[in-house]
This record gives sequence, structure tokens and C-alpha cells, in this order.
Amino acid sequence: MEQFGIHNPAIQLATAGFGNARSVRYNFTAASLYEESIRRGEAELTAHGALRALTGQHTGRSPKDKFVVRDANTDGEIWWDNNKPMSPEHFALLKADMLAHAAGKELFVQDLIGGADETNALPTRVVTELAWHSLFIRNLLIRPERSTLESFAPKLTIIDLPTFKADPERYGCRTETVIACDLTNGEILIAGTFYAGEMKKSVFTALNYLLPAKGVMPMHCSANVGPNGDAAVFFGLSGTGKTTLSADPARTLIGDDEHGWGEDGIFNFEGGCYAKTIRLSLEAEPEIYATTQRFGTVLENVVLDENRVPDFNDGSLTENTRCAYPLDFIPNASKSGLAGHPKTIIMLTADAFGVMPPIAKLTPDQAMYHFLSGYTAKVAGTERGVTEPEATFSTCFGAPFMPRHPSEYGNLLKELIGRHGVECWLVNTGWTGGAYGTGKRMPIKATRTLLAAALSGELNKADFRADSNFGFAVPVAVADVETAILDPRSTWADADAYDAQATKLVTMFIDNFAKFEEHVDGGVRDAAPGFRVAAE
Repeated sequence: MEQFGIHNPAIQLATAGFGNARSVRYNFTAASLYEESIRRGEAELTAHGALRALTGQHTGRSPKDKFVVRDANTDGEIWWDNNKPMSPEHFALLKADMLAHAAGKELFVQDLIGGADETNALPTRVVTELAWHSLFIRNLLIRPERSTLESFAPKLTIIDLPTFKADPERYGCRTETVIACDLTNGEILIAGTFYAGEMKKSVFTALNYLLPAKGVMPMHCSANVGPNGDAAVFFGLSGTGKTTLSADPARTLIGDDEHGWGEDGIFNFEGGCYAKTIRLSLEAEPEIYATTQRFGTVLENVVLDENRVPDFNDGSLTENTRCAYPLDFIPNASKSGLAGHPKTIIMLTADAFGVMPPIAKLTPDQAMYHFLSGYTAKVAGTERGVTEPEATFSTCFGAPFMPRHPSEYGNLLKELIGRHGVECWLVNTGWTGGAYGTGKRMPIKATRTLLAAALSGELNKADFRADSNFGFAVPVAVADVETAILDPRSTWADADAYDAQATKLVTMFIDNFAKFEEHVDGGVRDAAPGFRVAAE
């Protein structure tokens, strides 16, 4: 077996299962991985120096193809209503066949870290058959000092072989695509998909399983910190604005997607960002836009014109176009990935029903209710003739990555909020003046103004009203924000239509939360929304 990069006998022994591979390239740098990706025809260079790759059939994650090994350790720990079980025997057979599939191939290995907090870090080895996948994960996780690689000891190993097609009957899976997680032995197998995000989320899944047992809260969130050390956490599902709103030039970016909250404060799980690029603009998101014109950035499923210039308005391949870049590509990014305990928690939603206000203050009980609900709304299908929004409730703002029961995360979060006196706000980046198809998207300028006021504490000085549907506190007036926008009902041409839409959404919340009621206390149950009793 030919080896390139750092020669390390310990690594060679640890990856003995790949002894029949034609070559294993250890810890290649970005320049080498560029060369290999282009040489092998996996990706191409853009006009501005980024690397563009296409993922074919899978342009997003495949949550229905994700499995967790059910064994003596995980049997009583995993939320099996949300996680599909796989037997240890099926996992072992899948692994053996994937190793056999790797025979004669060129493979790439990156030794990386999940978690900036040394006490809770997860050393992770990622084995890929694609060079651009190796660059992607090198961008996304934390890169240890090269001088430490000789003694690197992984606690998690990910094997990602997109060209291996799983046999559902042979491995007990669903399709030719499979993401199999052995959380007891720290091994994850990914096959049948070229979508690179599966690797990133596999690390998140492992940390979501390991950290709560240590009293550490894993969070699907972005985070930043102000000049006075006032850290903020931004929960939210894809498309709600986590990456955009946390990339604030006036604050230091801790990270854009995954963090832990432990004894000493918050810490980034990652060393990079994986930002959506559909309709990305220089004006609205200058820091993220600039990364797409840098060597080292990976563009995923972004359409290029005849001059290889990215067209971020073209969603013909997928609406889920992405860019993956190291965190230090953002000028004001934290070098340590660490911050103190958060002062503020922001829960983001993109309400396409046009019901929710642009910002609302939450009590701890309301915060836990909305955390467990994990609500946002997506536009159904394409825009051609489809105007009915789809409600999405993804508990803890990340159900596909939550191995444990949501109540474990929710109770841990509520305890941390109470212990550290954290202020919580719900921010709606969705629609105003009507539902999707009638109303318009919440102006980002207004969102940024309201967010800045919340983070500075200035918003606490406002007068508040109790929302008649959700019960949370909504500011009546805020400087530099159109007053009408703070009262969603007043922005609708037909108030009765708003009431009907609000009743519909409240019903969805109540129906969704029924499965959590027995796992929460009375205060959280009482934080549920109710129905408007009288028109205003």
C-alpha cells in the first residue's frame, strides 16, 4: 500500500482494514486535495478560485436512511421513535463489505477534532474515497496542529464510500443509501450518497449522544459574542437565518451550526461553516459571499456559467446549494471557538403562515416549549402554482440528529437557562402581511435592528403586549422599525383571515406537542399557545 502525506505507522495499524487499498493519503492539505479532486474529475475550479462539486441524485441529507446500532448500551438510551435500529450483525456485515469495496481504491484520511473544548472534544478520523469530501470535512471540523498528528487517537471513525450501494435485504437498511451509526464503538458508515453534509451531521449525532451524559448540552445553533463578552446562541432549522444573522461584523463569530454548552460556557463543535448559497448576495451577506471567491472553499451543487462564475440565483440543481469554508475565512471569527455562558438565546423560525411577530420575549417555560416544538414553515414544493406553506416541527431544532429523547435535551437546556439567567427571544424571519404567496418576507433590516436591540438589552426597555395566540411578550414599538410590523394581524388586509390562519397554526402546535406533555412539568405545558378569544 502506497502512502502519501504524513507517514505514521500508528495510523497505518489503526486503518488496517484498508490494507488492500491502492493508496491512502493522510492529512492532505487543501492544495493537494484540489489537485487530486481535479485530476480525478470529481470537481472543477471556479473563476474565483473555489472548488465546485456536484452530488448527483442526493442534494441533501437522507434522514430516512439513517440507522443506529441497537445493542446492550444503546437499547435504553436511544429515542427509538426517532431513530431506526440496526442490528450489530448487520452493521458488521456492512462494514466488512465496505472495506472489501475499498480494495484497490485511492483513499483519503483526515484526522480532525469535533469540539473546541478540550475536555469534551471528540477526535475523529474520516476515511473517504473522494478527494473533495476530504477537503470538505477538513474545512468543517477542527484541524489539530500537524505536530500532534503522530499521537492522534480517534474516538470516532467515519468511513464514507459513496460508490458503495447497500443491499437492503443483506444489511437490514431501506435503500442503496445508508448512514449506519455504531455509537458504542464510535464508528459511522456512509454509503450510496455523494452529499458531503452526511459526514458533518454524523459527528453532530455522535456528540449529541455522548455529551448529555456528561451534563453538557449539545445544540444545533450558531453562536457569536459581543465586545463585552456577551455571548448569544441562535437556534434554528435550515433556512431560518442561523448563519446569516450570526455573521455580524460587530460581534465575533463562534460558529454557525453546532455547539456545546458546558461548565465553562459554550464551545464550537466545528472549525468551519456550511452556509446555504441560494440567492446569496454581496449586499445582504458580504462575509459569506466573500468566502465563495476564495481558494479553499468548496461549493456544492452551485451552478456555474460559461465562464465558471457561480450563479447563486440558479436553483435548477437544488435549492440546497452550499459552500463549505474554514471558520477563519470570516474576518471576525473566533480563533478559540470558545465563549462564556450565553447572555441571550435566540430561537429562529421562518413562519410562512404569516402569523408570528418578528420578535417575542420568552419565559424559561415558553423557551422550553418552543425548543421542544422546533417550529418553522417551509414553502411547499416549487413556487410554480404552490402557495400553501408546510409546517415543520423538528424537536430541539434538529430531530434527525438527536439520538436521545428530546426531554433530556429540553430539561438540560431549561436548567442551564435558569442557572445562568439567560434571556430568550423568538425571532420570526418568515412572512408578514399575509402567508407565503400573499405577504412578503420579513425585511432583513428590521430583523437585524430588532436582534441588535435584544442583544444589547435595549429591547427590554420597550413596552410589551401579550400575544393573544401564543402568550409571549411582543414589543409594541421599537426605534427604526415600522410599528405595524410588530403586530402581524394589523399587516393583513383581512383580519378574519389572519385569525383563521392563526387558529390553524395554534392547532398544529398543540397537536405536535401532545407527544411531549408527559415528559415536561406543568409550567411548560401551560406555555402552550391558545386560541384568540376575541377580535382586537
